[in-house]
Amino acid sequence: MKKAKAMKTHKLSRLTVEEYIRYENETGERHEYHDGMIYALAGGSLEHALLIGNVYSELRNGLKKKGSNCKPITNDAKLYIEKENKYVYPDTMVICGDFEKSRESKDAVTNPILIVEVLSKSTSEYDRGDKFYFYRQIPSLQEYVLIEQNRYVVEVYYKKERNDLWRISRYEGLDEMISIQSLNIEIEMKELYFDINIENKANL
Repeated sequence: MKKAKAMKTHKLSRLTVEEYIRYENETGERHEYHDGMIYALAGGSLEHALLIGNVYSELRNGLKKKGSNCKPITNDAKLYIEKENKYVYPDTMVICGDFEKSRESKDAVTNPILIVEVLSKSTSEYDRGDKFYFYRQIPSLQEYVLIEQNRYVVEVYYKKERNDLWRISRYEGLDEMISIQSLNIEIEMKELYFDINIENKANL
């Protein structure tokens, strides 16, 4: 697995899932868990935090208006990918219906329909490549949204339920309207990038 530059290997021997969960609880620190190895998560930029807040807010408002039983959750929540034996922290997820959880951790969900990642220079390759591969092993997942920090660009990967064909849509510019097909809602690019100053951010 090619690791993202934003993740740093913690110098411990291979851990069981139970040891990993205990370690997080004891330290209060977040780590990704990859089949025995753990990687500390680096902090993000201000723009990263703002974009996560904006997308969460837009998803929540859109779902609330529809009276949907789907719920967005922030990057404080762990995701367990059973097929890969991995615990990760997506920037935002949406769960429809009841939360299905890992047997080992009541705080880790397993059934997102939508995952959102905000890209940075250090994580873009990982989020587009290996991480998307891991996410595709989740049976419930239908949509994957990638948001760029240094350009008004959003890419949406979508597949229909019980279908393995992913289709990509690209949105560029503040006049665009992003279609989230798995939830049947739309998000305005200008609302997603509210308070984000793209100028002089080319090196994010």
